[in-house]
Amino acid sequence: MKRIFTTLYILAAVALTAIAQPRFASNTEMHNFGQVEWKHSATAQYTITNTGDQPLVLTEVEPDCACSVAQWTQTPIQPGEKGTISVTFDAEALGRFQKSVAIYTNAQPHLVYLKFNGEVVQKITDFTKAHPYLIGQIRIDKNNLDFPDMQHGEQSVMQISVVNLSDRPYEPVLMHLPPYLQMEKEPNVLQKGEKGLITLTLDSEKLTDFGLTQTSVYLARFAGDKVGEENEIPVSAILLPDFSGMTDAEKANAPVINLSSKDLDMAPMLTKKTKARQDITITNQGRAPLQISKLQVFHPAVGVSLKKSVLQPGESTRLRVTVEKKNIGKTRRHLRLLMITNDPTQPKVEINIKAK
Repeated sequence: MKRIFTTLYILAAVALTAIAQPRFASNTEMHNFGQVEWKHSATAQYTITNTGDQPLVLTEVEPDCACSVAQWTQTPIQPGEKGTISVTFDAEALGRFQKSVAIYTNAQPHLVYLKFNGEVVQKITDFTKAHPYLIGQIRIDKNNLDFPDMQHGEQSVMQISVVNLSDRPYEPVLMHLPPYLQMEKEPNVLQKGEKGLITLTLDSEKLTDFGLTQTSVYLARFAGDKVGEENEIPVSAILLPDFSGMTDAEKANAPVINLSSKDLDMAPMLTKKTKARQDITITNQGRAPLQISKLQVFHPAVGVSLKKSVLQPGESTRLRVTVEKKNIGKTRRHLRLLMITNDPTQPKVEINIKAK
């Protein structure tokens, strides 16, 4: 009987070892650049998700030719978290190309390949890939602006590449700029088929509060244009508290926030119901009181209820998230929540919501 139990224990241990492992998933296997201007480098970015239950390590990333250089997330990617692989192609040779990148990981299989292709040309005539968003007869390369996390006093710069497809000269203008954004353009006027850049500089000193600030700017399609959903470009920026002055001892005794989930999939419930509800447990695993100083929601479909905003060490509370189906499509904003806390390692906590 003891031998049977020993055998069963070994089999169970082997089964658990086989199940508990990292898993590599990419948002795409093939990145299509479309047309790339000769001697102007282009970068393909792949979003990597660890769909397993052990940390995923990208040990090496090797492009198949010297024409490409790779950068990747060097730290372990925790279960459910994301990393990136960026591959920059030098576009030194004219003509069509297809390249592959070998990715070595600690997952099974240990080696996977990602690819990218396109065509290097003297002059770009097809802007659909590099500038996928069409506003009137103007093409742009991005239709929302997410400025990275900043602390007070920092500045951040973001650019929009613009192409004029109209038959007349075009002056790129962004309307309804908030006071914390400054705009420059080069050149001032684009002729037919010409490409230019809009450069936006965000001054964090002019943001009024911690957390997420959202607004919209509007790309003028022609002189005297009006604002509307068709030419709207959402803008978001996050201002975080500064914990850089904390000592190691203070950090060791700080609060530590833990959430039972940071990704909510409401889609299955909303196929059958008009409203979906899901709870998240928030726990303070640190040594000092945890304060949730801000809980922000920026979509009319989402509602929240937080029982307590201050948690003592070891204490937990419930965050209830509600999504109403009828309001999901009312804006282009993401369904997400943002919390600002006094945890120095996680001053910003984002919760993503999938509703369809």
